[in-house]
Amino acid sequence: MSGFKSDFLQTLSERGYIHQISDETGLDALLSKESTTCYIGFDATAPSLHAGSLVQIMLLYWFEKTGHRPIALMGGGTTMVGDPSGKDESRQILTVEKIAENKAGIRRIFSKFLTFEEQGGVSIMADNADWLLDLKYIDFLREYGRHFSVNQMLARDNVRLRLEREQHLSFLEFNYMILQAYDYVELNKRHGCRLQMGGSDQWGNIVSGVDLGRRAGTPDLFALTTPLLTTSSGAKMGKTADGAIWLEDDILPAYDYWQYWRNAEDADIARFMKLFTTLPLDEIARYGALQGAELNEAKKVLATEATAMVHGRDKAERAAETARKTFEEGAAADTLPTITLADGELADGVGLLTVMVKAGLAASNGEARRHIQGGAVRIDDQQVGDDRLVITGDRIGENGLKLSFGKKKHVLVKRA
Repeated sequence: MSGFKSDFLQTLSERGYIHQISDETGLDALLSKESTTCYIGFDATAPSLHAGSLVQIMLLYWFEKTGHRPIALMGGGTTMVGDPSGKDESRQILTVEKIAENKAGIRRIFSKFLTFEEQGGVSIMADNADWLLDLKYIDFLREYGRHFSVNQMLARDNVRLRLEREQHLSFLEFNYMILQAYDYVELNKRHGCRLQMGGSDQWGNIVSGVDLGRRAGTPDLFALTTPLLTTSSGAKMGKTADGAIWLEDDILPAYDYWQYWRNAEDADIARFMKLFTTLPLDEIARYGALQGAELNEAKKVLATEATAMVHGRDKAERAAETARKTFEEGAAADTLPTITLADGELADGVGLLTVMVKAGLAASNGEARRHIQGGAVRIDDQQVGDDRLVITGDRIGENGLKLSFGKKKHVLVKRA
């Protein structure tokens, strides 16, 4: 279906967010008629979210911007079980304390995209621990378990694929589908929620909630999923060879986040602008039509706008300026990632291999040595060939020493 009547679905359609909708006509009519409530769940399996979660966060952002009420649901309860979707192995069981710590970090991310009720907005931050942890198990099974067919549960992709690969699926994880379905029904009771959204790997879980709602007597519920997102070369979004692209500044500095988007593949620029920025579509079309060297300017715009969404406009523009000075002027900008060496260390000298490991440019002395021997390491833009080089205090100027690995990774080394 194209040409949606509702602003929300039309926005999603134009920007490439839609993969499946359970009832396009019915959902479009509902969203056109009245302000509606939706939710997306986020389990607290890590201290932050990474760029792989951005599509879902942007769905909530656009839902709020088009006049509706989003719920960002923290999985304080479901994190204790573990979602088997897309996994060949069981998730690590986290302690209650670790889950609470992770939830706190994830909540900070959403405050950058949504305006919650306590801030004078309409969005809601909920936590399924509020109802799942107090369930009386036998009562719950009698009330809701009877609505689930084990045959259908075994046929869902998240279960079927694990079994086909002969990978272990615990009974604990098998319950996840039921609990997520119950979340949907509970959020409908508490907040009138009518739509659940998620990635395409969540389709089975979401549809189970829609079906449970029908059997439990709720109003019609709807499901919407987004496509599995990869780069043009097939790489998974939100990850690099160095690890996940986290959305928390304390874990991944804004400059490194900016660089991730600056290094996007040429074929992804317009698509990523639609998904991860709020730039107007006509402006995106102009950038998408650029060719050759002009694409570099479009990549800088993508990087700055995507970084502004997560880290704020000031940090995004500082990151862009740092990159300009570093790459175009060859200067070591003050806003580069920085490490410090104590005067006591520098008095005797610190081996370059040690400095590279401390700066995060290598995982070990052996890896650092290979980088140097391969000609990939520079100090103040001069190639280094001696892996036994020692850094002393007089080597570090007033403005620091710029240590570089390749063309894209730079760290400023300063005296403490």
